Amino acid sequence: MKQQRLLWVDDEIELLRPYVLFLQEKGYEVHTATNGQDALSLCREQAFHLVFLDENMPGLSGLETLNQLKEMYPSLPVVMITKSEEENIMDQAIGNKIADYLIKPVNPSQILLTLKKNLHQQTIVNEALTQDYRQAFQNLSMQMGMASSLDDWKEVYRKLVYWELELEGANTGMEEMLQMQKQDANRQYAKFVARHYADWMARPDQRPLMSPDVFKTQVFPALDKGEKLWFVLIDNFRFDQWRSIKPLLSEDFHIDEQLFLSLLPTATQYSRNAIFSGLMPLDIQKMFPELWVDEDEDQGKNLNEAPLIQTQLDRYRKPYKFSYHKINDVAAGEKLIDALPRLKENDLNVVVFNFIDMLSHARTESKMIRELASTEAAYRSLTQSWYKHSALSDLMRYLANQKCKVILTTDHGTIRVDNAIKVVGDKNTNTNLRYKLGKSLDYNPKQVFEMKRPADFHLPSPNLSTSYIFAMNNDFFAYPNNYNYYVSYYKDTFQHGGISLEEMMIPLVSLEAK
Repeated sequence: MKQQRLLWVDDEIELLRPYVLFLQEKGYEVHTATNGQDALSLCREQAFHLVFLDENMPGLSGLETLNQLKEMYPSLPVVMITKSEEENIMDQAIGNKIADYLIKPVNPSQILLTLKKNLHQQTIVNEALTQDYRQAFQNLSMQMGMASSLDDWKEVYRKLVYWELELEGANTGMEEMLQMQKQDANRQYAKFVARHYADWMARPDQRPLMSPDVFKTQVFPALDKGEKLWFVLIDNFRFDQWRSIKPLLSEDFHIDEQLFLSLLPTATQYSRNAIFSGLMPLDIQKMFPELWVDEDEDQGKNLNEAPLIQTQLDRYRKPYKFSYHKINDVAAGEKLIDALPRLKENDLNVVVFNFIDMLSHARTESKMIRELASTEAAYRSLTQSWYKHSALSDLMRYLANQKCKVILTTDHGTIRVDNAIKVVGDKNTNTNLRYKLGKSLDYNPKQVFEMKRPADFHLPSPNLSTSYIFAMNNDFFAYPNNYNYYVSYYKDTFQHGGISLEEMMIPLVSLEAK
């Protein structure tokens, strides 16, 4: 490890020689100065990793020296040492962003603790993380092998996301191992879904919480209790992305978090329309054909969400007044914020934010966005940055001061794909990379989850011979024509529609202001 260079500034430095010798014995290179001017000169001549600075010195005071040091070297850690415990001095020092604050007389343990905290914390944390994840890897592998229920898989996914966020930015070398474990988890989870999905569709009263059940189980009970409710849906919002913005909300809200399942296909036309209608896609098509848009039609697949909400309210005889808003750009967000005083009188306000979905599509089509979101961590970082400066953040700050409940959720997640699977279809086959439907699909059945009788899965059939296939793991579908170009263009893009933990297990969060 590179030797750490310290500067200790004190007008009584000779009295501190035992401490200097102690630090030198511990392997630090220690330089000393007796006044602020000399300290500033030394800092101009060479780089220091940390400065111990006496607050009470003749001439240039400790606080004045601190101000100049921070102007010159904003990231240099400075530890203020003083005899005084006056609150105003502490406030001034902390306001100038000191790294730590010690009261004389100091002792060797205090000094070592502040050095570990400010110079070695990341190394210590990385070593502990490496050890902890190695142990967790074994436990998770066993848990995945024994998972026999959806609750078991939810727990596995929570732990995978936890470790993904813990290892983010840490230099542990464990990232590749975690990625391999995630891929293994998705392989086993896809097999689990393939075994159970038909049974879930056949027994709606025994299936897990899925897209069509959200309003009935989460929204209506709150409204029936007389609560004002905001239902906020962020399109394409994964569980790890939720976890990245959760700390930004925890100060203002009590948070109750759970996972539920997006139905297949994990795509807006199916999963989001199912949420708002409370119906499976086939039932929407049969009961409200004017509100269902087939795959081969050019018009948008999510244009009828407000009418679908109304059909569900009518079906359950819920006479609640609601509003619906779709936020696709800054202007729409500003319009929503301006309308808040009026909207708070409604029983239910539904807001859809499309930014993350647009981001995932832009990442596929734009080289610049692909560079900005080159990794999973960067994708989360962009999500967090968007949230901080978005109308959603303004909305949540407003709702934190209102007597209401907020449900924050999504319609589906997304997965980063890297393995192409060949599929052949006619000109009417849909363009989605994670699922296909058509009447003459040619594919390797061992590589996909297939639905040859869509009606059994409550999915529409444009033709009598229509079948659906779904990509699993990190796969995506590619046509043999111009195969190499197609594969290189879509490899490492974020896609949705198929079967994976990231696409299907999505957040359902209830928030109430503190």
